[in-house]
Order: sequence, then C-alpha cells, then structure tokens
Amino acid sequence: MKPAIEKLVLNSETNHLPSSLLQRQFYVAVLLVFCIFLSINTFAQKQQPEKKKDSTKVEKLDEVIVKAVRVKPDAPVTHSNITKKEIAKRNLGQDIPMLLNYLPAVISSSDAGAGVGYTYLNVRGSNGERVNVTINGIPYNDAESHGTFWVNLGDFASSTENLQLQRGVGTSTNGSGAFGASLNILTDAISETPYAEISNSFGSFNTRKHTVKLGTGLIDDNIEIVGRLSNIYSDGYIDRAFTDLKSYFLQGSYINNHTLIKVLAFGGKEKTYQAWNGITAAQLAENRRQNPLTYENETDNYEQNHYQIHWNERFNEHWSTTVGLNFTKGKGFFEQLKEDTDDISLYNGIVAATDVNSSGDPITDVIRRRWLDNKFYVANFNINYKNEKLDIINGVSYSKYTGDHFGEVIWARQFAPNASIRDRYYFSDAKKTDISIFSKATFKLTKKFAAYLDLQGRFIDYQTQGLTSKRKPIDVDRRFDFFNPKLGITYAINTKNNLYLSYARANREPNRNDFENGVNTHETLDDFELGWRLHHSTYRINTNVYYMRYQNQLVLTGAIDDVGAPIRATSGKSYRLGIEVDADVKLSRQFSIRPNIALSDNRNIDFFAPIDGVLSDLGNTPITFSPRIIANNMLIFNPVKDLQVTFLSKYVGKQFLSNLDSNVSSQDVLDSYFTSDLNAVYEITPHKVFKSIVVSALVNNIFNKEYVDRGYYFTYDDTWSNPGQTTTLDGAGFYPQATLNFLVGITLKF
Repeated sequence: MKPAIEKLVLNSETNHLPSSLLQRQFYVAVLLVFCIFLSINTFAQKQQPEKKKDSTKVEKLDEVIVKAVRVKPDAPVTHSNITKKEIAKRNLGQDIPMLLNYLPAVISSSDAGAGVGYTYLNVRGSNGERVNVTINGIPYNDAESHGTFWVNLGDFASSTENLQLQRGVGTSTNGSGAFGASLNILTDAISETPYAEISNSFGSFNTRKHTVKLGTGLIDDNIEIVGRLSNIYSDGYIDRAFTDLKSYFLQGSYINNHTLIKVLAFGGKEKTYQAWNGITAAQLAENRRQNPLTYENETDNYEQNHYQIHWNERFNEHWSTTVGLNFTKGKGFFEQLKEDTDDISLYNGIVAATDVNSSGDPITDVIRRRWLDNKFYVANFNINYKNEKLDIINGVSYSKYTGDHFGEVIWARQFAPNASIRDRYYFSDAKKTDISIFSKATFKLTKKFAAYLDLQGRFIDYQTQGLTSKRKPIDVDRRFDFFNPKLGITYAINTKNNLYLSYARANREPNRNDFENGVNTHETLDDFELGWRLHHSTYRINTNVYYMRYQNQLVLTGAIDDVGAPIRATSGKSYRLGIEVDADVKLSRQFSIRPNIALSDNRNIDFFAPIDGVLSDLGNTPITFSPRIIANNMLIFNPVKDLQVTFLSKYVGKQFLSNLDSNVSSQDVLDSYFTSDLNAVYEITPHKVFKSIVVSALVNNIFNKEYVDRGYYFTYDDTWSNPGQTTTLDGAGFYPQATLNFLVGITLKF
C-alpha cells in the first residue's frame, strides 16, 4: 500500500519583489554595513586601554551572541525563556523536545516511545520542519529537508546555558523561516571559577546517561576552556528500538573588557534501530510495544560535527559588532532489508530475480543502504547601536549547503552479471545558498510606548539533479526572493503591566520532499498577535491571542514516505486562531503553580481532496496534528531549602491524522490523552570533596496511561479486489508512547 498524496487546489499568487530590485537593495545594504564596520574599527583604535572586567560585563557579552535572534522580555513577540537551572532538573537523558514538553502549545514525541533517539517538537500545530532552530545564532535546521534531527545532538542540554522559544513568526532569524515557532539556544556561558561534573542516570528500558564535564574557569582573567563527553543508551519502549548516542562538546573562550571570542567544536555519532514506520491499529491492540521490523541491522547510522567561531567586539557603550562562522559536516546511512521485493527495476540492473510471487512477478531479497553526505557553511555579521531610546541591529547571514544523496546495494540473493556489492542504484546532488539581510529597531516613543520594526530580505537558490531513491528523475533549479516585514508596539500600563500588538509576515520555500512530490509553490504567513503581560512579585501572567493566516500552506497530508518523513501538500488558504495563557503563581513559601493553556481553531478553507477517485470539495476542514486544546500544569513543592518536588500534568485534545475531516475518513482521529509526571531534585552541600551532590528522579506517566501522541494516515484504491470499480480505503499507523517509566540520576559537582 502506497500513501496517496492528496491533490489539492494550488493558489498561484506570489509575494515576490522584482529580483533585480532586491539584488540592488542587498548589495547597497552590504556595502553600507561594511562601511559602518570600517568606520567603527577606526574609531575603536582611539579608545582608552581596557580596564579590568567585571562579571556583569561577562554576562552581557555572552548574551549578545544571540541578541540578533532573540527578543527582550517586553518585546511585542510571544515567547518563553528557559534557564540552565530549569533544564537541569529533568535532564536525565531525554532529548531537548521532551524537556520543552510543558511549554505553552507544545507537543513532544519520540519514535521509540521513551523520549530518547528520534524525537519531535510540534508548536501551535506546526511540526519540527516549520520550527526554526539556531545554536548561538547559527541555523541548525537541515537546509534541504528543514528538519531538526535532535538525535545528532545527544545530551546537548548539558551544554545549554539557556534557550528562548518564540511562538508564531517571531523575530527575523537565520536559516529557514519560522512558520510555527523559532527556538534559539545559547551554549555554556563563561564561568569565572573552575568546576568539574560527573553525571550518571539510569532508568526503565535500560536507559542510561553518562556525562563528564570540565571547566577551567577564567585563566589569567581572560581564557576559559570547557569540555564534555556523553554517552546515552536506551533499549526503547518499542521492541528493539534501541538508541546509542555518543557526543562531545568543546568550547574555548577569550574575554577582556570589550572583546569576547568563542571557538566551539561539538557533535556526535548515533545509531538507532528503526521505528519510524509505527504500527497499525490491529498491532496496537495486539501488542503496543511490538516492532514489525525484524532484520537485526535495520538501523540508522549518522555522524555530525559542528565547528563555530564567534567574535563580539564592544567599542563603547553604544556600538558593538558580532561575527559568527560555522562549518558542519555530516555523513551517514540507514540500512534496510527488502524481502521478496518485486521492484527489481529499482536497483538499476544490479540485482537479479531469484523467485516469483503468486502473481508471477519476479522477486528477490535485497539489503540496501541509503546515504546522505553533506556540508554546511554559515557566516553571520551583526552590528548593534543602542542608546536610551533606540536599539538597532543590522545583520547579514550567508549560508551554503552541499549534499549528495545516493543508495548502495550491500547484499543481494543474486547479483546481476558485472554487478557487485556497493554498486549505486541512484544518485543526486544538491546545492543551496541562503542570504538574509535584516534590520531590527526598538524605539522608545514615550515613557509608556515603544515601537518595534523588523525588516528582512531573504534570497534562496536551490539546485538538485539526478535520481531520487525511487529512481525518478529530479531536476530543480529555483530561486526565491522574500521580503518579510514585522512591526509591533508595546504599551506599559504601569511598572507591572504591559500590552503589545504585532504583525509579522513570513515566506518559506518548499523542502526537498515537496519538490519530489511535485510541489514547488512557496507559502506565506501573516501573523497577528495581541498580548498582555502582568508581572508581580508573587505571580506572573502572560496572555496572548493570535491569528495566523496562510496562503498556500504546506500542510501535512497525514501520510509518510518510506523513511517516515511526513508528506506535505498545498492547501490554498488556511488559518490558525488561538489564545494562550501561562502563569506562575507563588501560593506560599513552599508551594507554587505554573499552569498554561492553549485553545485554538485550525482550519483549511475550501479544501479539495480525491474521494473515491473524484476530486471533491470538502469545504472547511481541520488541519492535521493541530489539537484544539493543549493544557499543562506544574505544581511545585519545596518542603525544605534543598528539595524540590514537581507534579507535572499535560492534556492534549484529539488530533486529525488527515485533512479530510472525520465525516469522510473512519480512521483519521487520534484520541485525546492526559498524562502526569513526577520530578524530584535534592541537592546536598557537603563541606569536603564536593561542592554539591544533586540527586534527581523523574517518573514519567505515573498513572500508567496507554496513549498515542502521533500517527499517520494513508489512502489507497481497492480496485484489485473490486474489478471495474474505484473504491478508496483508508488506514492509519500509530506511535505508542511509554507507559509508567522512571529515570534516576546523581551529579557530583567539584
């Protein structure tokens, strides 16, 4: 059964500026920034000798690395911040998406069911391909697929200083456009004192994490070196869905009164047993932990290494610049056994038939490897001017991606004449350049009013040629020129209350899978946000209403391809309308609560899809994987100074696995679910040997709920069993998540 790509009505409207005009604007802007940089450099030479730095300046220089892609607390952008201390409480081996699971409008999931390995992040109904991720301002999303593969960043939370999740379009960022959210991560800040940490955790499904981390502190008040080695392993909740992650992080910093230079190398090597196909409804009822795959080496194998340099120069209290350089190298494959395959022609004459099936078609057994070998280069430059009333950042980001896609036959029951092991049966190469230029300014108009303006031009060239994994020709040579304006205003009612109103536009190009599936239309989003923030000494409340209006939104059809990647199609006009409320209330010295709720309506307008072979107008239909309600709560109890116990709860409403509406399809609804976790952290401060000993425990799904938080849907024609008739049948696949499970850990800090 092959997933059917829904045939939807395309809207050909574009939002491009004339290419020649954009090019002229770009070159003029680059020249202007370059001239400003030269003039500032000349000015800087005349400054007085540096004075001894202080810790507050160290902190500010660290934060300025990500200033260009972050917003301040009072900005007219809906966002959440998480500190290193908050991350550490549940950092026992699960990936970053799982650590963000209790933020507003967020759903996290994993293939193996235990939160380790291939994990996913969904924000406001938008999947990870539509969430822009940066690390120190450097794009992390894969340039071709737009995906974020957290499996390649094992234990990266242990090297994260803080992160900010912006919901909606947010501020202009580097890399692929944010269509649901943007997540920017800042790595470890400079520590003035030396330290060492040994962290170990163990838990259900043979899950374990081992981390060693060292920091020199500031040497001669100028240099610090930090290093980390980690290994995470889990058998997975799903049978044989093991994960083995080995990772490292090395960061060297130089700092003086006005300069910060950071050099980083980090990466990892992963091996995971495949579970991306999920299981059927019948298999779910029979044994929800089963894995239909049985070949012992049905694994994904990938290694990725990142190298970054960041240089921040502060010339005086008004002017500063930041330069960021990055090189990423990734290479790996996944291996598959294809038994009794009748698609002999797929292997380009490499294999020969050894038998026939019941229909008389030639068949054979094949083991194949499908490879990806890529390189990614990034250069960022930002210049910042600020005074009491104005804060303006101008920036340019350039990235270049090259990638080779190819498949090898590593075993066959019988090779064809003149063929041998590792012969390639398909190959295609790809090149992509992405140039972004932006200017962001915050103006204090009066004591109560502040305005925000953000203008971005983004210019993409994408080329790929050759054969796809199904040996279909692919030949793409496309250019996209986008103009993305954003503006907002903040009104301070008093020192504790403020209101904000904002508008943001985002444009986004198709990814590689879209092109392979015949989609080449870009999508456009207009995001309107209205919010109210109330911050008091004992409570905090954030409320916002949003309306996200899409043109040619690439919605998930519900189907997946043969490697578990979601298939998308253009839906014409669609929208997301919602309200989000999150709070932090201190009830007493011992108790506090942090509830949040997201209510939304997510609809395709005038939706068309093939039903029983006929293109039908279904009218307004719900958008896939977009629940109407997501509610979270944290009940925090501090019985004594060094002990914290947190009870966490999450409710997610029903989700549709297709855009057809449940009245058309019988299997496209994912039931709502409610889960609860328990987290405890106790810190001991001995007077000898250790600075502290931290004992952590996390009990997930404490009420042993059997639930599914993700799935897929497909349709197929049943013509073969009904000669002369065209009947469309449907089916679904599911990714069951773990029932009651636990993780316990101990961290020794020197």
